[in-house]
Amino acid sequence: MRFGVFLLAARFPGEDDAAALERTVRAALLAERVGFDDVWVAEHHFMTYGVVPSAATFAGHLLGLTRRVHVGTAVSVLSNQHPVALAEQAAMLSLVSGGRFRLGVGRGGPWRDLEVFGTGLERYERGFAESLDLLLAWLRSERVGWDGEHFAFREVPVVPRAAAPPPVLVACTSEATEALAAERGLPMLLGMHVGDAEKAAAVERHGVPAPHVSAHLAQVADTREEAVATVLREMPRWLGPGLDGYVAVDDRPRARRDPVEYARRLCGMHPVGSPDDCAARLVATVERTGVRRLALLVEAAGSAEATFANVARLGEEVLPKVRAELPRP
Repeated sequence: MRFGVFLLAARFPGEDDAAALERTVRAALLAERVGFDDVWVAEHHFMTYGVVPSAATFAGHLLGLTRRVHVGTAVSVLSNQHPVALAEQAAMLSLVSGGRFRLGVGRGGPWRDLEVFGTGLERYERGFAESLDLLLAWLRSERVGWDGEHFAFREVPVVPRAAAPPPVLVACTSEATEALAAERGLPMLLGMHVGDAEKAAAVERHGVPAPHVSAHLAQVADTREEAVATVLREMPRWLGPGLDGYVAVDDRPRARRDPVEYARRLCGMHPVGSPDDCAARLVATVERTGVRRLALLVEAAGSAEATFANVARLGEEVLPKVRAELPRP
């Protein structure tokens, strides 16, 4: 089993960007102290839902401040950057951290960053497989040349090169992406928008034994009623304004997700409750899905103090219960 915190670095009400980043760094350091194994950081552009524009850069900062935890991107958006540039960063971070870096990549969405960074809808809609293949080739080779639909260059040496490439996993929100990951033998990152049954089905479809990672909202309190009330009261306050940042590059119509109903749905699927409630839910998730690497979103309560308290209680009161309940494979 590996347990991680999943940090969006959202800007909470009353915070500026500096405060959001400072809070996220402190949450990561606390997670290491209280027994978490991993820290996962998200990447977003032009929105308050997350103020980290480069998950790899932020991961590098956290790797320099920590000594034990593994740090991964959840995810680095592959559609708006060059795969070789991202692969170079990943190899360097793996080397300087002693192999503690994990590279999660995703297609992203049809958002404005495609226009700002110049990659465009065409590469988002049809170029993800090639981008992934080029990234993997760079991480696994000594020299690479390429002649594809979206990338072409003469052979060059791979520098720096990690003898043991950093692990790569793929965010999967569709069966097509699941198949793409399975064909390449890559583990999936399964989002918190789906429950255990959907994740179990994805693992079964994937078919290849792999260290998949499952994301979950986690909020601990003395009672389930208190934890749910906290999430429903506080999460929509930062989630709602954050969701407004998702603007399609071509202005295509998009239904806005209701933040209250979304928070309520998450409470029904994830470890939200007392320490015993949270532990039981996590054990059930592992048993139902077979996924033994979990990433817990710990920021739902919408303040620095509440985030730190949640991380501490999860690490000190919940994770030991889960580890005692689940046998080693």
